[in-house]
Amino acid sequence: MALVSNNTALNYLLSKLLEDYESKPSHPTAAPVVATNDHLEVIYILLLLGFFGFFTFGIMMSYIRSKKLEHSNDPYNVYIATDIWRKKDKASLKAKVMENYKSSFVLENQHAVEQPTSHIPEVNPS
Repeated sequence: MALVSNNTALNYLLSKLLEDYESKPSHPTAAPVVATNDHLEVIYILLLLGFFGFFTFGIMMSYIRSKKLEHSNDPYNVYIATDIWRKKDKASLKAKVMENYKSSFVLENQHAVEQPTSHIPEVNPS
């Protein structure tokens, strides 16, 4: 029976707190919304977004245009396109090899050359 009286006291306490909470006008109310016909704020924001988009698009397009893979006036691509340069490079390489071959010579050390008539003594490890 002690549980029943305790339970009713709890219900009475909670219901009293709920009534007090609902009766208090302490809740802030929303301010009334005043309708205006001025839409300049929206136009200003759209104008700023338009300028930003225009400049961003322009920068992006100029970057993409400048990064073309091949330019017709690029000397590197002109060099690759013509086969004359390969022939000139081969001829130049052959000339350099022949020049280096003709300018090279061999020095012979007479004391380092093997002499079959002389005997090289061996050292026995002790």
